[in-house]
Amino acid sequence: TVDGNCCRDRTPPPSSSMKNFASLLIPVAAATLALLFVMNQLKQPHQVAGTLSRVSSSRIVRPVGGSSYQRLSPGRGFASASCGYGYVLVGGGCSSSPDMIPAKSLQSKSGVACKAALGQAVVASVVCKPQGELGTEEFKMDFSEADKPISPWHNIPLEAGNGLYNMVTEIPKMTKAKMEIDTKADFNPIKQDMKKGKVRYYHGPIFWNYGCLPQTWEDPNIKGDDNVGGAFGDNDPLDVVEIGSATLEMGSITAVKPLGVLSMIDDGELDWKLIAINANDPKASEINDVEDIEKHYPGTVSGIREWFRWYKTPDDKPVNGFGHGEKALGKADAVKVIEETHKHYKDMMSGAADKGKLWTP
Repeated sequence: TVDGNCCRDRTPPPSSSMKNFASLLIPVAAATLALLFVMNQLKQPHQVAGTLSRVSSSRIVRPVGGSSYQRLSPGRGFASASCGYGYVLVGGGCSSSPDMIPAKSLQSKSGVACKAALGQAVVASVVCKPQGELGTEEFKMDFSEADKPISPWHNIPLEAGNGLYNMVTEIPKMTKAKMEIDTKADFNPIKQDMKKGKVRYYHGPIFWNYGCLPQTWEDPNIKGDDNVGGAFGDNDPLDVVEIGSATLEMGSITAVKPLGVLSMIDDGELDWKLIAINANDPKASEINDVEDIEKHYPGTVSGIREWFRWYKTPDDKPVNGFGHGEKALGKADAVKVIEETHKHYKDMMSGAADKGKLWTP
């Protein structure tokens, strides 16, 4: 248990020497973490899965005859999947090309997300289509179903079955553009965050896939307990840090297994960070709680905590704090946070909680 001293608004601003140190530390830490990640991948035994559903991102996709494809996951071998004629495996994500035509249908034998070879990627029946040029204020990624616009926050179900939850990826791993669901815009497209009229970028890449759970909300009207210094919610959906080996495309919808959660305090607001893994990751069956993360991916939990602690300091912002004695809570607590933020969401939709300027259907 910790008191309110964990909150950012009680943290004195860093000195100029501290700022200089932070600006040097972040790229060094980034390079070190990247090197450790690569070394860990090289040590993994090669595994060739028979059929992995919704296999996400990797380095190589190769046809193996007919409509079957194999996708290489670094350090883990090839995973197989089958797509219908004229379709190619895209790993459950959306294409970054703005001029592609939506595929007419989804063809799959194993739940693998497929797209027309010259068409827009699809995930189940949801189509996400980018508009404008990435890196500009005009860029946005819209979502639709049956040719009708939908919201990735409101219209995608929270639960994916069997204790799994749907994650909407906003920022793919190893990228820097600060993308997020625009909670105040009609149908909540994914857009690049703006600050002082300019699109925002992280000062270094994020090493994990980052997104949110639909139909969750951290209510800014509810005060947290002493474990988080009485901080109020940050008015956003519940954030997810996905630690699997694959890169998830922006806009993709992925079933994830919750593993733990960090109670980050950002500018005096409670900003939970759910730690999860892609349900179809080769390691997913072996990683079921926070302790398992350290067994298979040592340093990952502390790496997530320190990345989010320091990432704003190059902009002359203080370091972020963490509640619960900076401990990463386990899966049981993570599920409780999901249920709590889902209740807050339902209260907002029913009118029991004040939604402010947020857009709702």
